[in-house]
Amino acid sequence: MTEVKYLLIAPILILAAAAGSPARLNAQGNSSNHSQDLDHDRGDSHDRDNRFRFVPGSLVVSRSVYDGNASTVTTGETLPLGCQGGTTGLTINVPTTTGGTTPVTVPCGVATDNGEYPNLFDTHNVWNNANSDGSFGVTSPIFLDDITTDGRELGTLPIPSDKIVTSFSSKSELALNRSVDGRSITFMGYVGGIGCGGVAVSPTAPNLLDASASNTPGVCDPTNPVFTTFTSNPFVPAAYYRSVAEVDADGQLSITHGNAYSGDNGRAAIKGGNGLYYMVGNDNSGNLSKKQMSTTTDGIDLSNATGAELLYPGLMPPLPPNIEMIGRLELGTDKPGKDTNFRSLTIFNNTLYVTKGSGGNGINTVYQAGTVGTLPTGSVATLATVPLTILPGFPNTAASTNTAFPFGIWFANPTTLYVCDEGDGTLVSPAVNGNVADAQSLATAGLQKWSLINGTWGMQYVLQDGLNIGVPYRIGGYPSSLNPATGGCRNITGRDNFDGTVTIFAITSTISANGDTGADPNKLVKVTDRISDTTLPKGDDRLGHFTTVRSARSHEVLRGVTFAPGGYGW
Repeated sequence: MTEVKYLLIAPILILAAAAGSPARLNAQGNSSNHSQDLDHDRGDSHDRDNRFRFVPGSLVVSRSVYDGNASTVTTGETLPLGCQGGTTGLTINVPTTTGGTTPVTVPCGVATDNGEYPNLFDTHNVWNNANSDGSFGVTSPIFLDDITTDGRELGTLPIPSDKIVTSFSSKSELALNRSVDGRSITFMGYVGGIGCGGVAVSPTAPNLLDASASNTPGVCDPTNPVFTTFTSNPFVPAAYYRSVAEVDADGQLSITHGNAYSGDNGRAAIKGGNGLYYMVGNDNSGNLSKKQMSTTTDGIDLSNATGAELLYPGLMPPLPPNIEMIGRLELGTDKPGKDTNFRSLTIFNNTLYVTKGSGGNGINTVYQAGTVGTLPTGSVATLATVPLTILPGFPNTAASTNTAFPFGIWFANPTTLYVCDEGDGTLVSPAVNGNVADAQSLATAGLQKWSLINGTWGMQYVLQDGLNIGVPYRIGGYPSSLNPATGGCRNITGRDNFDGTVTIFAITSTISANGDTGADPNKLVKVTDRISDTTLPKGDDRLGHFTTVRSARSHEVLRGVTFAPGGYGW
């Protein structure tokens, strides 16, 4: 394979700004240039030698800021942009593996609102467009905030938006993971590549529509309604790599491109002790049926480019049939590739673990990939045979019937596993005694503690105190009708306090009346737990109670959390 040169980005040291600064107040009232305003609010001072370094032992939180305005979306335009079928749909004849073709209808939607973020001055809400466009999303810039474990700001590393971006409303994106050797952190995003059909390279920039559901350059599905992500005349096909970004302790950035997850999002990546990237995500926002997935080349390529993946740093993005998918699951009559709709991952004791907590296919649970103590490697054929096994004791019934929504996981030790459950996201309206969460979220969402006893995992209890699940909270400059409530939690990291307790840091999920709850401003929270406890802690104010470390503001979302690279990881 041809080697790709690393991108070296000169980062900026950003010092904390005082609360209540003019920039803070201004950022809540304007809908344009918010990434700039909020970045200034996080601080815009440079040190003398313009060098950045993460502080050892600190936390790193990934944050994104909606940068669009009213003109980002035009009410009445076709969504996704350039979708060829209009509201009545278009039939496309897709080649089959036997030399014929099979017809596939590709429907489109229509924008029901403009590009304004929810605000106090009118009723526009860009996220209303998610109701008519299942692929809807807007690319946005990425910031890595370096903070103390109590939330004090130490600095911010802005990731150049012409190098890699995220999709603002995609709640499962932008997880952060510290490498096994502790020297770097990784996340995934979108980078423009050669468009389907061999057209010019797609731009990498904020305010592009539906990049998170676009094709990858190497896996082009003609039934995917996302034709392009940017306005042009004529419309030009677009395609985006699902790329892994790696950042070291000095803020130096390298990016490796991948062709997995065409039609959906890459969610998380971690660098193993073997120096390789392990990824999770989902693909296929196209319209191929279950049968067509196995009888068309495009469908086969999609089925073999999703779930858990292996990627080699610095190499050219692999093409089918050499995209290195780890393991296969297909349960009953499910659509191929959808049972591995994985959301998060971790490596513990040189073993890869992944979670599934969304979608109507497969089983929402925690999986082990391969054998204990051995990270999956080898040829494409070898990786395809890697077993994906449910941890004994975890849910093993179909996602359509079970009530588990696991996201991030963190091992305190070989027999203690913490699992963030984000809840089912159901909004109860009208609220019941001021609470908008349903019974399922109130019972099991939050931080679950699991213990391994006699070879089987069992859930000991769910930490919820202080999360205030289902209780709406206010956000400055945000319409009160959309005030979100915490629904559970997503990505997590933890530390051993060496006194028999651990502290877990978690990013919250939300419940609201918003068109897309992934766009709600959410929180970073923390809780301390005694490892040996088998019942909810009582009588010790230090234990079992969540406190808020940081809150996202209007136009912001928090996505991932991990410890800073370079120093001891705690």
